[in-house]
Amino acid sequence: MIDFRYHLVSIVAIFLALALGIVLGSTTLSDSVSETLRQQANAAAKTAQQARNQQRHLQDQVNGQEKFAQGLAPQIVAERLKGQSLVLVETPGAGDDSIERVGELAKTAGAAVTGRVTVQKKFLDDDQRTTVEELSTQLKPDGVEFPGNATAYEKAGMVLAGALVTKDPAKSGREDASGGAVLNAFKEAGYITESGKPGQHATLAVMVGPATPYAYDGGGDDNKALISLAAALDGAGRGTVVGGPPTSAQEGGLIAALRDSDAGDAVSTVDVVDTASGQVVTILALQNEMSGKSGQYGTGAGAGGYLPSPAPAGKNG
Repeated sequence: MIDFRYHLVSIVAIFLALALGIVLGSTTLSDSVSETLRQQANAAAKTAQQARNQQRHLQDQVNGQEKFAQGLAPQIVAERLKGQSLVLVETPGAGDDSIERVGELAKTAGAAVTGRVTVQKKFLDDDQRTTVEELSTQLKPDGVEFPGNATAYEKAGMVLAGALVTKDPAKSGREDASGGAVLNAFKEAGYITESGKPGQHATLAVMVGPATPYAYDGGGDDNKALISLAAALDGAGRGTVVGGPPTSAQEGGLIAALRDSDAGDAVSTVDVVDTASGQVVTILALQNEMSGKSGQYGTGAGAGGYLPSPAPAGKNG
């Protein structure tokens, strides 16, 4: 609103100045009209300057709040994820370092970060749907059964989730042959890349959504594919949080789509993960997930509050 107001009054000032120039070049208008136009032009310029000052003041407030959150974050999150492990999942178009900062804060909270998986755009391409389904069926571990009406991406989500997360403490932190085969096959197909050791079966997962909503034709299907993966991670592990910037909660955004889906009852979301305070909220949401509590946090449509209320106890018991 401030930016729009500033541009509006600036435009008004320009046109008033133009009108004043025309008037000064005319001999048919009175001096009183010229003086009125001068006063209006000066008032518009003053309003524009006030808007600029207010914008700077608000930006200083935001910067101060970010520094405050960054300074207190280590104390707030200390030991909340003690004994847990976390895998990071980046989606196509995530586009900033939020996922890295969440990972670092999770370590401060006592969790081990197993690694990072980056989903490639090819995974979501329409012409890959059949291949994704065939690959998932081929790699399905023994004992895993797909629902009869499962989509290609629901099957892929179940297979990938089984390779990345676990609820079993005895399996946490360990790689196995079947999980390694899944990750290698998806990597060779060009569907994912990885860093670290994401196959070590974390107990928790954080997915960071695209910064720009998928507003193109087929974008809704792409969101559904990623939601299937998030839901599978949540079901196979102790909890999953999907984060993103405020744009992700707008129409076409991953968080907006997730909040409107059935998965929104189980998977937590944070639509301010690009801020220091939002990264703290992500840790609190993960802690709540371990207790079977999910929620929608942030400032966008569908958020139930900025952070869990009441906040979980200070340390993970």
